[in-house]
Amino acid sequence: MVGKGTKLYSILHSKCPKCQEGDLFLDPNPYHLKNMDKMHVNCPVCAEPSEPEPNFYYGAMYVSYAYTVALFVATYVISALIMGLAMWSTIGLLTALLVILGPYLFRLSRVTYLNFFVRYDKDAAPKA
Repeated sequence: MVGKGTKLYSILHSKCPKCQEGDLFLDPNPYHLKNMDKMHVNCPVCAEPSEPEPNFYYGAMYVSYAYTVALFVATYVISALIMGLAMWSTIGLLTALLVILGPYLFRLSRVTYLNFFVRYDKDAAPKA
């Protein structure tokens, strides 16, 4: 598995990019839609702000777009070109995947975008 101290660890586990110990989201389940976008104001472990500047996460829309395009291309290649599904079956599959993975992609893009700007600091978490 991906080790602590890497950006990929922080992204896959939705952890603070600075200390990689604190959770970024109040509710760990992205499918609790009422709390899907709720984040800690600051990391509960190292106090790193989760929104470094006002409207910071507008940039995460571009990351979300990239993830969605990658998902669509991969799904299209597998379903239409390899499995030979018809056009409307492929479109239905793409739509279902986007609806099902939407909340997860939303969070994934936010964590990825935050990781672009915040570096890991092994000394950020207070020693217990």
